[in-house]
Amino acid sequence: MTYIVTESCIKCKFMDCVEVCPVDCFYEGENFLVINPDECIDCGVCEPECPAEAILPDTEDGLDEFLELNTRLSAVWPNITVKGESPADAEDWKGKEGKRAELSENPGPGS
Repeated sequence: MTYIVTESCIKCKFMDCVEVCPVDCFYEGENFLVINPDECIDCGVCEPECPAEAILPDTEDGLDEFLELNTRLSAVWPNITVKGESPADAEDWKGKEGKRAELSENPGPGS
C-alpha cells in the first residue's frame, strides 16, 4: 500500500502534507502535488494534514488513474521538502468536483 494525491488537490495545493512527511516523497507541479509511491513508507501522517482531503491510500476503489499520475509525474517533477505558498484562489477550488481537466502537468516553480 501507498498513499497518493487525488483530484481534490488540483488547483488547491495547500502543501501542509509536505511538512510532515518523514521521507520527503512529495513532488510539485504547477497546480498539483504528487507522492512517489516507491518512496512512500505508508506511515499515513500526511493524510490528516491535507485540508482538501486529497490524500488517500491506494487501496481505495477508483484511484487507478491517480496512482498512475502520481507514479509518472513524481519521476519528472521536482521534489519538495518545505511547504510553499498555496495558490491565491486555493480556497475557491477546495471541495469542487470535476477538477481533473484543470490539472497542469507542467513542473512546479522549484524546477
